[in-house]
Amino acid sequence: MSFAKETKLELINNVRENADTVFAFLSGLFHSCGQLNKNSNGFQVSILTEINELYNRLNEMFHQLYGDFLELEIEDDYVINKTTYYRITFPSDVSERVLADTGLLSLGGEPSLNFGIDNNIVASEETKKAFIRGAYIGCGTSAIKLGENDWQKATASGYHLEFSSKNYEFLTDLSAILFEFGINAKLISRKNTFVLYFKEAEAIKDLLALIGANQSVILLSNEIAIREKRNRVNRQVNCINANISKTVEASLKQVSAINTIISTIGLESLSDELQEVAMLRLANPEESLDELLSLSTIKLSKSGLNHRLNKLLKIAKELK
Repeated sequence: MSFAKETKLELINNVRENADTVFAFLSGLFHSCGQLNKNSNGFQVSILTEINELYNRLNEMFHQLYGDFLELEIEDDYVINKTTYYRITFPSDVSERVLADTGLLSLGGEPSLNFGIDNNIVASEETKKAFIRGAYIGCGTSAIKLGENDWQKATASGYHLEFSSKNYEFLTDLSAILFEFGINAKLISRKNTFVLYFKEAEAIKDLLALIGANQSVILLSNEIAIREKRNRVNRQVNCINANISKTVEASLKQVSAINTIISTIGLESLSDELQEVAMLRLANPEESLDELLSLSTIKLSKSGLNHRLNKLLKIAKELK
């Protein structure tokens, strides 16, 4: 199960809307995944979702508000990435009333649709949070994969959450609401849709905490800690490997230089100090400078030992 779906199920199962927030929640759903049909009797609204568990929660809300029930059916002709979608349909005789109550339809005179977010629906902090909850359940997605050892980075940071919609006004207004809570998102166009997205892990955590997905915040925090530890270990291993490569490369050059000296003028032509260092290196061709010092009886510092080895390199170069 994806991280986004887990979060949506948490919101559906654990967060209960009250009388003040229920219309804002429904408004967020209609803006993000609602579909309208118009016939001679007026508008009929439905919700298209991959979360079939949403039906029971919506049916409960709708029955309390309007005394009626919703219909649920599998949308056979609407399958994306092997995901089955469900259509939750509102009764036609109350659809216009529901749209008006959630700020999507103005009934004064000729009915007209509101593509932006009605400020009256999100007049308080709690209703704003409820609207964002509905919008996330409707069109929120993420590329975050939890608990995978070979996880692939979706972005440079490895974290990505987005709202996608063909309604530019909706996402612009949603971005403004999020900004009121100190959450910054970027809005771009992608093919025939618009995308409001986050790449920073902290911004995603703030958003999830804002809408009440506390368990998802904990899961994401744990994943961040695991990834940071894994990255730190990888950096340390890479550093160790780089140091080993440098040590081996330097040692090969030193051994080659000493063999050049042996084959030309002989070690006995060198000073006692250089002879001792040359023999030490030949006897321990794979050791680092620190290890050579620990194996040697020579009273030298690391820089002193390195200086003598460099002198051997210089002599060999001149002989060549």
